[in-house]
Amino acid sequence: MTWLRWLPWRYIVRRVARSTGFLDPVALLAKLHGFAQPSEVAEPIELLRAGVVFHARGLINSRVIQHNLDWVWPYWIERQFDPRDVSFIPRAFSITHINLTHRNWTAIGYPDCAELPIVDPRGLLTPLYDGWSLDCWLQTADGRCLLPSRSLDARQTQEMQNGVCVVTETAMSGGSLRNRAWVRLESGSAVCELQAQARSDSDAWLVLALRPYNPEGISFVHEVRLTSDRSAWIVDEDHRVEFSAAASRHHVSNYRAGDVYIHLDDLDDQSEGRCDVGMITAAALFPVKAGEETAITATITLPASGSRPLAADAWRSGHEDRCKFSCPDPHYQFLYDAAIMSLILHSPKDVYPGPFTYKRFWFRDAAFMIHALLCAGLTGRAERALWQFPQRQTAQGYFRSQDGEWDSNGQVLWIVERFHSMTGRTLSPDWVRPVIRGADWILRKRLADDLDAPHAGLLPAGFSAEHLGPNDYYYWDDFWGVAGLRSAAALLKNDDPAHSKKFAQGADDFARAVERSLAQCAQRLGRPAMPASPHRRLDAGAIGSVAFGYPTQLCAARDPRLLDCVEFLLDHCFVAGAFYQDMIHSGLNAYLTLHVAQILLRAGDPRYLDLMDTVAALASTTGQWPEAIHPRTGGGCMGDGHHVWAAAEWLLMIRNCFVREEGSGLILCAGVPQRWLAQEAPIRFGPAPTAFGRLSITIMPSGDGAPCVSWQAHWHRGAPPIEVRLPGCQPQQAVDGTTEVVLAREPGADA
Repeated sequence: MTWLRWLPWRYIVRRVARSTGFLDPVALLAKLHGFAQPSEVAEPIELLRAGVVFHARGLINSRVIQHNLDWVWPYWIERQFDPRDVSFIPRAFSITHINLTHRNWTAIGYPDCAELPIVDPRGLLTPLYDGWSLDCWLQTADGRCLLPSRSLDARQTQEMQNGVCVVTETAMSGGSLRNRAWVRLESGSAVCELQAQARSDSDAWLVLALRPYNPEGISFVHEVRLTSDRSAWIVDEDHRVEFSAAASRHHVSNYRAGDVYIHLDDLDDQSEGRCDVGMITAAALFPVKAGEETAITATITLPASGSRPLAADAWRSGHEDRCKFSCPDPHYQFLYDAAIMSLILHSPKDVYPGPFTYKRFWFRDAAFMIHALLCAGLTGRAERALWQFPQRQTAQGYFRSQDGEWDSNGQVLWIVERFHSMTGRTLSPDWVRPVIRGADWILRKRLADDLDAPHAGLLPAGFSAEHLGPNDYYYWDDFWGVAGLRSAAALLKNDDPAHSKKFAQGADDFARAVERSLAQCAQRLGRPAMPASPHRRLDAGAIGSVAFGYPTQLCAARDPRLLDCVEFLLDHCFVAGAFYQDMIHSGLNAYLTLHVAQILLRAGDPRYLDLMDTVAALASTTGQWPEAIHPRTGGGCMGDGHHVWAAAEWLLMIRNCFVREEGSGLILCAGVPQRWLAQEAPIRFGPAPTAFGRLSITIMPSGDGAPCVSWQAHWHRGAPPIEVRLPGCQPQQAVDGTTEVVLAREPGADA
């Protein structure tokens, strides 16, 4: 079929399009490409594929939802389609209807189980990836109905005593509903459970409902059957939902007849049903006596995944070596503990930046998440994830998760070096070849230094981090490239001195090219702030350039270019105290806000704490952040509703508040809020891994205003220089062998 290649496809496509009255797609694509720098990859096929799937569901949503608003829909639809609600979005010329106002959900699961059920803000449980859902209602005999998705007020929390459990409570006059969703181990298999507890002041029914949708929209169900003992559903002949008691009543409805909610008062009982369009709904009803509590539990066995058996003590063993945090701020404490749980759940082997929309692999997210695992002391999980990297390296040395993203090689080399420095281990022989090939790829990928262009010597134009804008010569990629080469040089210093020297020299050459380009930008812009690329004005994409200082530390803490970039962002790109990414994300971004906070913390600028407080306030009541947050509703407006990169950044921010590497030494306690010292309970953090070893830090506040900071350490090769910089106190260097300092308050500091 090679003759197909010789057909004049462009001519044929243009002719057909014009003859049917459509725009010329070839000309349109050419126009679109004109808004970006020429590059070898216009857009990663993986993102195009994901976008097509996303909007395909949105197209189905548009055909179903708006014509059936008498159905009971998920929380986001109930609000987004309500013209009286702040979340309302007009539909008009929108081809697809997608969740843009309440992309919030919380993952539940079991350590090392790849299945991650999700729970929406009103307790809707989606037990299987991208599948149907289970909901619970309360309907009284006199016709009142408590529908959680239509309740404007609800209380949702995450319990973490024995794993992860999401609790959702809703109420109406004379009735209440409490749902608990979690995953437990049963006979070696992961089992998802939804328990509903209902109470009513009059006789009522507790309704367990099968719903053909999830927090993204429609998810087809064609058939449901109630078992003969009325204690389980068989859904599409593939999955079984067990009830803890036999259903007293049972109703089924298809799309043409409308939602089963409409038929709850029917006298006839149906035991099974089919729907050709895939919109079957079912309701199992259980009696609730007036003044008494009724509880029912639905159980779904999750599909087995992976070859590793699930451990019975996985939650306990997963926490044994982790870095613990104890402070007087219960919200900060809760968010840290929730971040630990998120990282454990989303690192079954690979690491995933989310349980649903982003349940796939990117090197970029993985580098930050694995760094958080390392800093949390979850070394085994970090190591297991790192060993998935070499198999993704191409024969040319490219660490590929998506084409056109030139930051990945630098990120891989950087995180591999961080792993070895923080664990004190020597480089495994199995890593030597991937490291050399990965660093060589960066050297080969660079453009020529003698180009007559601002991007001379940089990496080619690419898609990079997709939140930065159209394809361009992004400094984000270059900073990671330089950091990767320096990391490769450090990794190979003992095993392969020749390659180590080569990569160190390559890093210096690359850094000089970046410096030249930045100097030209400063002259063009009239200020030192770094734009996203040498061809861009200062805009929100400049957030990528803060990688110069965090996490790569390629520049000094108070580098004028870095600080001016941050000042631009704070002045022009922050809304309500958080970074607002107006390109792609169009929402408040928790993890990028924390990137700016890290720069401020490192520079000794107290505004870092304002940003931390803002991010803490943006978290959901279950301790999670969606990737981007609607500035008005506070709900998720882009990406995964449970974004684990954001959780990782919260953990890394807390860690750097207590301990961070700076040059050849450590800085302790530089970000601990002064307000925490206004009480007497000790503040603790550790054991915290660093490049010099592990240490546990204790701060003892003092009523006389002279707090004591002490630490216990296990160094790799001897104690590094240590400086204690507790806010409100005079900085103090630790002399050799010292493990405790009593700090003097700065003049004028609050006691």
